[in-house]
Amino acid sequence: MPVKIRLQRHGKKGKPFYWIVAADARAKRDGKFLEKLGTYNPNTNPATIDINVDNSVKWLGNGAQPTDTARAILSYKGVMLKHHLLGGVRKGALTEEQVEEKFNAWVQEKEAAVQAKKDGLSKAEAAAKAKALEAEKEVSEKRAAAALPEVEEAAEEVVEETAPVVEEAVAEATEAVEEVKEEAAEPEAKAEEAAPAAEESKEEE
Repeated sequence: MPVKIRLQRHGKKGKPFYWIVAADARAKRDGKFLEKLGTYNPNTNPATIDINVDNSVKWLGNGAQPTDTARAILSYKGVMLKHHLLGGVRKGALTEEQVEEKFNAWVQEKEAAVQAKKDGLSKAEAAAKAKALEAEKEVSEKRAAAALPEVEEAAEEVVEETAPVVEEAVAEATEAVEEVKEEAAEPEAKAEEAAPAAEESKEEE
C-alpha cells in the first residue's frame, strides 16, 4: 500500500489550519488517514508548526513519500535531516550518538534563527506603530492649526454681536445707579433745609 505524508485541511474559510498526516495515497485528501504526525498553522508569522519528528522519520524509513509542501515542512523542522543522518547509521558511517548530537545542534541553530526573525518582526511592528502614531499626531496638529483661524473669526463675530448688548446693559446699569444716588440725596437735602429753620425757632423762644 503506497503511503503519502501530506496536508489535510481543517479550519474555517479564509483561515486554513492543516494536519500533517500519513495516509493511503488512494484516500481522499481530507478523508481517512493512518496517523496524525503534526499540525501546520500558516495564519501566524512565522508559521506555527508542531510535528512528531520520530514518528515522521519512521514513516519515511518505511517508504512513505511526502508531497512537495509536506517535504518543505518536514525539512524546515529537521525531519528530512534526521532521516538522512539515520541513513548514515544504517551504512555504518555514523553512530546514533553522533546523529543526536548533530541533530540537536541543528535544532538549536534553527530555533535561534526563528527567534531572531520573531524579534525582528516585533521591532518592525513597534516601529510601524510609532510611525503611524507620529503621522496621526501630525495630522491632528495640522487640523488644529487649520481650524484656529475659524475659531478666532467666530470669536470676533460673537464679540461684535454681543458688544451693543453689553454697552446697552452698562448704560442702563449706570443710569440706575445715578437714580439711586439721586433718591438717596433728596432726604439729606431736606434735612439740611430743615436744620436752619429749627435753629431759628429755638432762638425766638
